[in-house]
Amino acid sequence: MATRTSKDKLVLGIPTGSLQDNTLDLFARAGYRISVPDRSYAPSIDDPEISVLMFRAQEMARYVEDGVIDAGLTGYDWIRENDADIVEICELAYAKHRGKTVRWVLAVPEEGPVRKVEDLDDGIVATELVNVTRKHFQDKGLNVKVEFSWGATEIKARLLDGIVDATETGSSLRANNLRVIDTLLESTTRFIANAAAMEIECKRQKIENIAMLLAGALDARSKVGLKMNVSAAQLEAIMKLLPAEKSPTVSSLADKDWVAVEVIVEEHVERELVPQLKRTGATGIITYPLNKVIH
Repeated sequence: MATRTSKDKLVLGIPTGSLQDNTLDLFARAGYRISVPDRSYAPSIDDPEISVLMFRAQEMARYVEDGVIDAGLTGYDWIRENDADIVEICELAYAKHRGKTVRWVLAVPEEGPVRKVEDLDDGIVATELVNVTRKHFQDKGLNVKVEFSWGATEIKARLLDGIVDATETGSSLRANNLRVIDTLLESTTRFIANAAAMEIECKRQKIENIAMLLAGALDARSKVGLKMNVSAAQLEAIMKLLPAEKSPTVSSLADKDWVAVEVIVEEHVERELVPQLKRTGATGIITYPLNKVIH
């Protein structure tokens, strides 16, 4: 279906719910300021070439496919559930719990008789991911009735025969004494676009620009910048300690016996690395957060 949006302004979908705050934070780190007024589903953004609408992640792919919006962010799970014909621009592996992948799992009561998937033949399960779940059982040759769940899915595991639910940490399933017996799908956030919108040059460039900046902001979350001064005599020893994306930047100082060294490192490495650098002779060590790392 041809896009219904204007040809000169990108209409962008932002997911509501559990992804909303992390998405807005990621856009802010990418350089976009999105303001969400109370009870409004049409936020403002500090880019005159973009307008923003907010939808549930579950329906985002369908609206992108139909051209209601040009591009949006949603989970791979909901793309599969809607069997949406969209253009996937990039994967952005962020979620409610930072860095976690969402897993859709088949879970049953710990005390129940079900030990494997085949034990659910002729049974009933509840889930929000109906189409994916139904196909999963069909592919296994099992006759399982799949009912849509409107929420509180964990409770229904003991009312029916089992559930298929999304989990990042598994804590809710454990709290409800549920045992995972199968994984149907692993999902991360995807930036997707309408096929017709990608044929419009200004929109395609804007979408690609957003993807680049979001990916750079996401990559920067786990890294820090590191600067230090190093004597020429200790430079070789310091360089052996430094990991780097390619190689550290080394700059001359006014004092010819000293150089400035700058490098990007993983945040978890920095806490171990700085004391080693200090002991090896580095001085004036500065660490700083990064907004974006563009490869």
